[in-house]
Amino acid sequence: MVKAETVPEGALVLIAGAGRLPELVAESLRRTHRPFRVIALRGFTGPALRKSADATVDLLDLAATLKLLRRWGPAIVVPAGGVSRPSPAAILNAGAALRNRDALRAIAGGGDDRLLRAALALVEEEGHRVVGVHEAAPDLLCPEGPIGRRRPGPEAAASIATGRGVLDALSPYDLGQAVVASGDRVLAVEGPEGTDRMLARARALGRRPFGWGRALPGTVLVKAPKVGQDRRIDLPAIGPRTVRNAARAGCVGLVLEPGGTLVIDRVATAAEADRLGLFVVGYGSLPR
Repeated sequence: MVKAETVPEGALVLIAGAGRLPELVAESLRRTHRPFRVIALRGFTGPALRKSADATVDLLDLAATLKLLRRWGPAIVVPAGGVSRPSPAAILNAGAALRNRDALRAIAGGGDDRLLRAALALVEEEGHRVVGVHEAAPDLLCPEGPIGRRRPGPEAAASIATGRGVLDALSPYDLGQAVVASGDRVLAVEGPEGTDRMLARARALGRRPFGWGRALPGTVLVKAPKVGQDRRIDLPAIGPRTVRNAARAGCVGLVLEPGGTLVIDRVATAAEADRLGLFVVGYGSLPR
């Protein structure tokens, strides 16, 4: 039997996927003096965090991950970052898939959300508590009210109401977490392609061919988690790049669910919105 190492009560294990989010979660935990360890996912975790990680595992090697958690003792596990588009390095280890074929077979057969929920259930069966980024690093969430200097004007009110209504109505169908609307017209709904590509479609649909011409008035991007969504998985997020792409699509602003949408690099996001003349706002204080 492997002897469990001593882990301080309430210690966290950050399972780090792709993107900036795992690094920001780590920075948030350091600011709040929370003890934590990092499991890097080979082919996903960025080089800086991977270099300081306590362990690196293959995405398909569930057994290795569970073995590490078992050795470290009961802990709070925080999954953060994307894993939906494997790089070649993430899938090279065919042996990991072979060793885990029974577990992989058990969680296969559904969409990304179903697979991730099933993988987290395996972790919880081992006695570990799984929490989302919104619980481990709440300072990364959109607050209520504006981020940056601008606020939505009257021309955006109908678009905001349309976007929020569409997201509420589509939640049971496991579609995306974002919509672009102009008044009562829906220009694009997010699908598996993600927010950036949805905004590219909205740009083409809301203007004349090839993206030229004036955008439709009051065009707004609205983002929120699906109703009833497991918020430990795939919480919607924006960052400076989202703001730039929204501006290219002719949006006058971004409307987010406060406490339910991650803001990557909040200072840089606010600066980019101010530079481009867009508002970014948590809609808790906005009328429906």
